[in-house]
Amino acid sequence: MRNIMIILIALAVFSSAYAQQPTQIVKGRVIDAESQLPVIGANVVITSLNPIMGGATNVDGDFRIENVPVGRHAFKISSMGYDDAFLQEINVGSGKEVELNIKLRESFKALNEVVIKAQKEHGAPLNDMVSVSGRSFTVDQTKRFAASVNDPARMALSFAGVATNDDGSNQIIIRGNSPKGMLWRMEGVEIPNPNHFGEEGSSGGGISALSANVLGNSDFLTGAFPAEYGNATSGVFDLKLRKGNNEKREYALQAGVLGLDFAAEGPIGAKGGASYLANYRYSTLSILSKLGLEVSGDATTDFQDGAFKIHVPSDDNSVVTVWGMGGISTSKENSGGEKEMFTSNRGMLGINYLRYVNKKTYVESIISYAGTSVSDDTDVAEKQISYRQSFINQTLRISSMLNYKHNARNTFRAGFIINHLDFNLFDRNNENGSFHTYLDQKGNTQLFQGYAQLKSRISPTVTVNAGVHSMLLGLNNQFSLEPRLGLKWAVAPKSTVSFGAGLHSKTEYISTYFAQVNGENGKTAPVNKDLKLMKSAHFVAGYEFRPAASWRFLTEAYYQHHYNVPISSPNTTKPYLLHNSQINEISGFTTDSLMSDGKGRSYGVELTIEKSLTGGIYLMSTTSLYQAKYTGRDGIERDSRFNGRFVQNVLAGKEWKVGKNKTNVFAANIKMLAAGGNRVTPIDLEKSKQTGKTELDWTRAYSQQLPTYFRSDVRVSYTKNRKRTASTISLDLQNATNRLNAFEQHYDSKDQVIRTTTQTGLIPVLNYRLEF
Repeated sequence: MRNIMIILIALAVFSSAYAQQPTQIVKGRVIDAESQLPVIGANVVITSLNPIMGGATNVDGDFRIENVPVGRHAFKISSMGYDDAFLQEINVGSGKEVELNIKLRESFKALNEVVIKAQKEHGAPLNDMVSVSGRSFTVDQTKRFAASVNDPARMALSFAGVATNDDGSNQIIIRGNSPKGMLWRMEGVEIPNPNHFGEEGSSGGGISALSANVLGNSDFLTGAFPAEYGNATSGVFDLKLRKGNNEKREYALQAGVLGLDFAAEGPIGAKGGASYLANYRYSTLSILSKLGLEVSGDATTDFQDGAFKIHVPSDDNSVVTVWGMGGISTSKENSGGEKEMFTSNRGMLGINYLRYVNKKTYVESIISYAGTSVSDDTDVAEKQISYRQSFINQTLRISSMLNYKHNARNTFRAGFIINHLDFNLFDRNNENGSFHTYLDQKGNTQLFQGYAQLKSRISPTVTVNAGVHSMLLGLNNQFSLEPRLGLKWAVAPKSTVSFGAGLHSKTEYISTYFAQVNGENGKTAPVNKDLKLMKSAHFVAGYEFRPAASWRFLTEAYYQHHYNVPISSPNTTKPYLLHNSQINEISGFTTDSLMSDGKGRSYGVELTIEKSLTGGIYLMSTTSLYQAKYTGRDGIERDSRFNGRFVQNVLAGKEWKVGKNKTNVFAANIKMLAAGGNRVTPIDLEKSKQTGKTELDWTRAYSQQLPTYFRSDVRVSYTKNRKRTASTISLDLQNATNRLNAFEQHYDSKDQVIRTTTQTGLIPVLNYRLEF
């Protein structure tokens, strides 16, 4: 009996110890970067373990590594005839299997027949045709960076060249350009602004409708884009949705200040290979309101969103993907005799068909639909004022792309995009019984785009990306032909010089083309229908030094010349039009007559110092020095609204392994940001006293800069890894020092003084996440 007891105790102790040492499966696929075909026999090694663990890919390019200890890991992927690839910061948790999609670039022989290999580095763009001003980002970074709160746009504020002028919105200013110049792409096609409470013509909003539960690693570009990107002048978010687990069902539940999320994924059918992934979120404040707990006073907000992806590979060398996302948001305010209801809804659905024609060629065709509906109804009973706005935009897109890998040196890519744009637009004001109709249009038009680009590795150390993008707007037959060029030269094993240049253009929002100037008691013909495409020529030169696998130093200098910028017509008598430009607008549409006679420029230099998360520590410092100018109808060059002149970010984070077996993680992250203050047009105090309202001195447009913006953010989290589940509790302290940064100025008619409106103070964001 004593021996039996000893054995039982030993078994209990062993089982307890085993249960406290959770492991996970790491799996994925290795493919050729250009042809997208599987790489057979590639070695995938976890270099952060001692002894190392690893596996090899099968005939489908798939690999599987079991019993991987939880924690942060680094991977090396190698195969005969391919450049090595390195992955870092891969977080392996016990609640969810890790799936990696890895691209290897084929090596080629130099003249002396010696194979020269490069390597794919941390932070390099996923799109190999990006030469400059681009980087990839991970979903883990959107969760981990302080103040990011799972939002790619807020996370991007940590990158060089990126700024904001409003804490309450996630719209971003890239290299001094208007946020309206941003392009959002998902799964290879353009999508509308994917943010809640986004206004007409905006690229951001109060809260992101994107969920970290469905996003995959993606690219972020800030200038001199490759030829496949069109209808953008400032930046590109090229988003990818990840595939669901095709072997087992997994779930994630998340509850926090912003909302309650639920995600599910798993295989479809018994055969395997096909998978689904879905996520739904509902606003926490709305849930509390429905429970009878009113916490927002006279103002209420309500939002919900969802996303999904269905991935179905077939046996005939093709893959079908069905994906979509959508969000609805409403804000209501009833105070002081003023009632306002604002709604902002959006949805998108796409079907991708990928066909491998042969070992060198594949074709991807996409049909997608996107729709947005933005409305604003306001009534001020005391002043007999009412506003009615409604903007409904729908787009049906058909696109196709052919990729041909001729050999290890040359890859050709070409495609077209047909956009059918349908719109129903209305804007009317009623002031003291006098109606003014600024917009009342319903119809459709088309936007045609085409591109071709060639990546040529002219030597083992030099790669050239050259191409052209074309765009035709059917509404007014405006056409643009845009050459693009990029070059990367590995001048030494750890040093790379890069150069990029290109012409880029962007359409105005449809509502701007159809603005009606004299709409009182009737309609007039649209005055802006013949506006030209705004164009921007980008020039970028960069140098990158990587002293070690986890460190990178990158500096870039750039110059951008903008022309065909909409400004007021020559006969304008309105000061704010004479001295202004559409280059200063954030959102909305103009109700005035415009002509494409304006210009602008921006130039600057950026420095990034970055250490990826190795040894439990990561660091990042980004410095941006820049100027942004514009010239309006008066012919005077002025500082643009977005000319903050400098941005300095410092991020740091540390992870500690805690618990008896060091399988749990406590993490602390901090971010400090200093930037030039917002630019405003000075207030004419004497004139304001005479009229009793804010009167701006437009002869000095945007000449006043508010005090320097400073903010510090802190995030702490604790992750508990059990045998089959992982849970994380986190607290984000946005603006931890509660500094009230200046936002704008207005005239106080009661005290007859100029007052400054401040931005948000301390905001705590508590969140709990469970994966199982």
